[in-house]
Formats: sequence, C-alpha cells, structure tokens
Amino acid sequence: MRKALSFTVIFQGNSLNYGEGIANISELKKFHRGNGDVHTFASRQSLRYDIVRLGNQLFNWNLDVVDKSKGVIQFKDECTIKDSVEMDLFGYMKTKAKSGAERRSAAVRISHAISLEPFRSDLEFLTNMGLANRIGTDANLANLEQHQSLYTYTVTIDFARIGVDGKIELPNEERAARIKQLLTIIKILNREIKGRQENLAPLFIIGGVYSVANPFFLGRVSLKQGNQYELNTGKIASVLEQTILGEKVADRTYIGLVRGVFDNESEIETLGNIVTIEQFFTILEQEIDEYFGDK
Repeated sequence: MRKALSFTVIFQGNSLNYGEGIANISELKKFHRGNGDVHTFASRQSLRYDIVRLGNQLFNWNLDVVDKSKGVIQFKDECTIKDSVEMDLFGYMKTKAKSGAERRSAAVRISHAISLEPFRSDLEFLTNMGLANRIGTDANLANLEQHQSLYTYTVTIDFARIGVDGKIELPNEERAARIKQLLTIIKILNREIKGRQENLAPLFIIGGVYSVANPFFLGRVSLKQGNQYELNTGKIASVLEQTILGEKVADRTYIGLVRGVFDNESEIETLGNIVTIEQFFTILEQEIDEYFGDK
C-alpha cells in the first residue's frame, strides 16, 4: 500500500541563512565540497520556522504551546498533537525530572536547502549613513555575504504517523487536512530575513506517493557542470528506473515545472509525467484523500 509522500524542490533565493559572523561581517551558513567549491544553505530549522510561521498566518496553527517553566524552552507538558499541528508534523521532546524525556520523532522530515551554484565570496558593504547624518556623527560599517542561487531541499512525510501519538489518533479527515495545509505552505513558501521577503516557491518539483517513506530524489537533483541553467537529468533518470516492492519509481512520480527557467526543458520532458506546479500539488492532494478515505 502506498503510504508516504516524498518530493524534492528547486527554488531560487538570495542569502537565506546567516551564522554567527566575524567582527562586522555577517557570514552565510555554508560548507565546503571536496572539489573546492563552497555551497551556502538554509538549515532545515530555518525552513521549519517559516513553515510554522505561515501555518499560523494561513491556517491559525496554535503557537501558544511553549514555555520555560522547567528552565529550558520546550513544548508544554499539557499540550499534545491535538493542540498543535507543529508538534504533530515535526515532533517534540519534553524533559521530565529523573525520568528522562518524552519524545516523538518527526513525521515530516525536511532536509537543508542547499545551493546548486557555488558561492563566490560576494560581499555587500553597508552603512547606516542615513541615520548617522541626522545626528551629525560617523556611520557604522558592516559587511554581508551575498549569494543568489538555485537551492534544493527534500520533504518526506509518513502518512501513518500523522495525527497518531500513543493513545491519541485524530480523525482521518483532520490528518489529511494537516498534510494538505503543509502542501499549500510549500507551494507559496517564503522567508523573511534582514528586511527582505524571499520567494521559496518551487520552480521545479519531483516526487509522489510511494509504498515507503524514502527521500528518493535527495542528492539526485543538480545542475550540469558548467551550466547553471541546465538540470542534470541523468541522475534523475537513474532514480526513476529503480523499483521498490515491485513498483517502479517512475510509475508513481510526477514532475512539476515552471516554464522558462531551465535551458534544457525538452530534455527534462523526456523524464515523463510533466505537469504544472499547480497540477503537481492537486495530484498529491487527491492521493492524500484516497489514502485517508480508504481507512
């Protein structure tokens, strides 16, 4: 039985996640590859933050589920997944004196959003000259690392664990609604950072509903070497040829595409099951309804 949803997204963003920084330089979060390239990333925690922010704005997700009564910031003891979509989707840990902790692992797994284009050490020089001039003093100086790039991340959702926690089991219609709310958020995801609002909505998305909760396309979506506007279809085709529990990955996979982004659209179309971004999410919602409607 098909019981899990997994998809990988490509979006375009600019300077999405800063770390600690050195002196007056704000550094982007990044890592080095063996070939010497440096790639920036937005952490899975930052993506979760913006998903929850939009969940509250769009669907009134309850955020009043946290306190510091035990000396550490964590979810309230009395709150359960009935009270919090966030706790249901992303899990929780509640510490208990002398008895360890109560844990629930995430039913929705999100990877870091990793840049597909290497970082070239671009810097933006900033001052607060406008404010300084008002009071006749010297301006403060700062430098921000900047990186405009395509990014990719992966989401995997285990249907069987949504709305289920110990003795708690929410109605199927509520379980389905929570997943569809998450999909709506992913479709229009954005990030608020340093006075900007970055659009993280998919330009390309590949995935479907499968018999196992596996991130099939994680690490398999990349750009062709030396061409930032051509998608490497070879890696994707290799995944589509795989079989799992007697079912071919390609038979359950759809590809949502924004036209005019990639130079090799005709090559991408040979992968099969090409739809618009809107159609991709509509198909997933139909499969979610089928899964929970059959129970």
